[in-house]
Amino acid sequence: MATTKEKKEIVRSSLKLLRSELRQMHLTVTEQLTLPDPSDVKELMDKMEKLLEVVEAKTTRKPKTTKED
Repeated sequence: MATTKEKKEIVRSSLKLLRSELRQMHLTVTEQLTLPDPSDVKELMDKMEKLLEVVEAKTTRKPKTTKED
């Protein structure tokens, strides 16, 4: 199982890759005035969903239980 540091690096590199792909897609749209291929958009959306699941899993922790006397 990956450590917290390794997980952070995975998320960081995934975000960099997504950002790069989105930039390329944006340049294509603005410079060539053409829309991206729908499958490319869907692929990026799927990658973003997977990354969001990883990030949300990290933030949704179980609350600590306290004993009531």
